[in-house]
Amino acid sequence: RRDPAPQGRIQGLTMDEFDAECPWCGEPITLVIDLSQESAAYVEDCEVCCRPLVVRYAAEDGELVELAVDREGE
Repeated sequence: RRDPAPQGRIQGLTMDEFDAECPWCGEPITLVIDLSQESAAYVEDCEVCCRPLVVRYAAEDGELVELAVDREGE
């Protein structure tokens, strides 16, 4: 029998939630970010207005050091 992954870890990934603001509608949103990667950029839809967001981040030693959320296409 396998034990469940510790909270915040999914198959070796370190996931954490961060609050941000949608650049389209200005509403607060929650992003789930994999801090096991040093940096990444991806497109995600706003959970409020459904418009596309470009999320870019950098992490060091499992800690978020930079986060940017921009409108896609700008």
